Amino acid sequence: MEKTEENYLEALDIGYSYNLAKKLEEFRSNPALGYRTAGSAAERQAGQFLAREMERIGFSDVSCDRIDVDAWEFERAELTVEEAGRAPHHFQLGAYQTHFVTDGPEIFSLVDVGRGTAADYEGLDVTGKLVLASINQREEWWINYPVYQASCKGALALIAVQDGGYGNVDEKALNAQDIAGPEDAPAFSISRADAAVLKRLMHGEKEITVQFDAVSRIRRDAHTCNIVGRLPGRHRDRYLMLSAHYDSYFDGFQDDNTAISMMLEIGRALKESGYEPENTILFCAMASEEWGVCDSKYDWSTGAYEEVFRVHPEWRGKVIADFNFELPALMHKAQDAIHSTHEYRTFLETFLKELPVSTACYPEGICVSTPIETWSDDFSIAIAGIPSMVNNFSDGSFMETHYHSQFDNDEFYDEKVYRFHHELYGLLLMRMDRLAVAPLNFGELFARVRQSLDREQTKAYGLPVQALADLLEEGELQGRLVYAKICEINAWYDRLLREGNRQEAEELFQAVREMEQTLLALFYQEQSELVTLSWHDDVLFPQETAQNNLRCLEAAIEALREAQKAAEPNQVANEQAGVGDAEQVANRQAGAADGEHGENAKAGVAGVEQTCGEQAETFRQANGVQAYIRKALEALYEIDNNRYAFQFDEEVYRHFTDYVLSQPESRTKWGTGRIRDHENLYALVRSLMTELAETSSDDSASRGEGESDAVMRSVHATEQEAARQQRLKEARTWLEQAKLRQIACCRRDLEGMQKTVQEMIAKLQTL
Repeated sequence: MEKTEENYLEALDIGYSYNLAKKLEEFRSNPALGYRTAGSAAERQAGQFLAREMERIGFSDVSCDRIDVDAWEFERAELTVEEAGRAPHHFQLGAYQTHFVTDGPEIFSLVDVGRGTAADYEGLDVTGKLVLASINQREEWWINYPVYQASCKGALALIAVQDGGYGNVDEKALNAQDIAGPEDAPAFSISRADAAVLKRLMHGEKEITVQFDAVSRIRRDAHTCNIVGRLPGRHRDRYLMLSAHYDSYFDGFQDDNTAISMMLEIGRALKESGYEPENTILFCAMASEEWGVCDSKYDWSTGAYEEVFRVHPEWRGKVIADFNFELPALMHKAQDAIHSTHEYRTFLETFLKELPVSTACYPEGICVSTPIETWSDDFSIAIAGIPSMVNNFSDGSFMETHYHSQFDNDEFYDEKVYRFHHELYGLLLMRMDRLAVAPLNFGELFARVRQSLDREQTKAYGLPVQALADLLEEGELQGRLVYAKICEINAWYDRLLREGNRQEAEELFQAVREMEQTLLALFYQEQSELVTLSWHDDVLFPQETAQNNLRCLEAAIEALREAQKAAEPNQVANEQAGVGDAEQVANRQAGAADGEHGENAKAGVAGVEQTCGEQAETFRQANGVQAYIRKALEALYEIDNNRYAFQFDEEVYRHFTDYVLSQPESRTKWGTGRIRDHENLYALVRSLMTELAETSSDDSASRGEGESDAVMRSVHATEQEAARQQRLKEARTWLEQAKLRQIACCRRDLEGMQKTVQEMIAKLQTL
């Protein structure tokens, strides 16, 4: 270990970080619960405090960078319900980023709407009322769907109770997430314990009278500030960047107070240790990470997006790495991880092998994982052209138990883990500060793209996959050759610095400026052209969405083909028999039953037994049709956002489709253009669901019928089966057309990727 590294480790004061994290809890919008939200007075005050603290510990050129956001002030949400013979029950509620202000305590009717789906409102009038709904946002749907459904049904606001997913730590836990919906569809959060009291007092009914006092205000077109401090380096215009967010839900001790304070302590310790940076180090306290824009699927990470795309777009090409921090003061899993962009994987793995500090607090050590996800600011920063990474925080039970609840406090503070992260990222920062060239390995990227290709599928459709695969193989080789050259340059540069040969080191540094600019430009190109999102915010390569949709469409088409076959026998038999009246139908059915159940006929049980045999055959046939329709629906569920067609009205489905595809960049932020297509299967899904229900209904009706009823029912069977055959045929035709559209999308994506990869290889060959 070098002396500069030893000095840094000795200068670390984890107590400073802990105390600063606790200090940030004082800045709150809601006196009872906390909350430090986008554009709120509490966020502004916290930002001003952080600016002063940065100056106090020795950062230079501290700036308050103004950014545009939609503001949310959540002051209170208190619900009271009377119980005969007892004192009133008073409940503290959490809130989502929506607008709802009462004139002090007001009286409302509260209706239990189950899970808040369209079907749950059947027979209910919720106009002008509050509704209570159980949700599981990890396994079912996000909060915006039942909330907007409630608004469409005329409800004033929805109160959500977590039924699994989040807030599992305690029955009294509240939860908060980004709303991803319009501000005029209000939503609040109640604990399971308090919701249980409300349901008990309903006495088996679905409605109760409550008193509600709430102030949750949304103000569009507001502003707040990102706070940026600097430690100037010898190369003033080349940067390394550290980032964390200072807005929060509840107290936000882990998320993200400890990250902000760790970031400042790394800088403070560097300065106290006497470390002299080669490059300017930026310390960015980002506002409005949890939420910052109304009615957008991409309503989080607003502050970071605005910083790198609006305030400092010139950082692209100058910042060689961003170290983003989230929830760093607890152990999420037995193995720690650095989540990184593909191109930094090789460098980080090499660094971790040589890490001079113990990883004992993680029994299974530490690894590198790629790519980064959309859950934190590093994604917004990466797509701006700044290679980014973040400590592991999204794995483990904390996300399901404490995350975004009032139980995110210092009870689960782990000082050993916290210290390790101070050491790890401080040393990593110092290592990257001594590089002449950003250590980008595009061979890693091209290898991952090649692995993502479904060659068998795309070949079957005559798509140009092989040419792309060959190019990617060439690109992988070229990328690794360039990376080997980068490693040689960086080793040479580091040796010169160690030897104190600054003049020669500087000459080498200046000689490779053009090389680094080309590499960073390539990184921005791949982030712009090879990074897309699914409808569920998964980070994908461009062709992966169409590949998935095609697999699902093929499965659905095959299932409907089998459903048609399962529905055919009686129809074919009817046509062959030339059925004209009830007697002929009965005779044919009796024959079929006799063939199927010969032993009954031989036993002398004729008419009724034959009819029962026909019913059993119809039941088996219908069951087959049902099974295949279910299989088709399961496949359609996985295509784009069509899972929401199963549970919510078309108005809800359309709103949350259109706001992705049709809104301006000022609303879609980091998601702009990342979803390219959409297969609208709403009508088809509903049609097949109706078909499934009617088939089940036909089953139930056919069982337990008398002989004469069965005969009359059979008269209509031919028409019903023919109609079903036609509907299934039309559904298959529709899906075949959808398949053609997806093949065209996949072709477009593969051809676009081929062009991008060709251009990138050509540029790599110049290095």
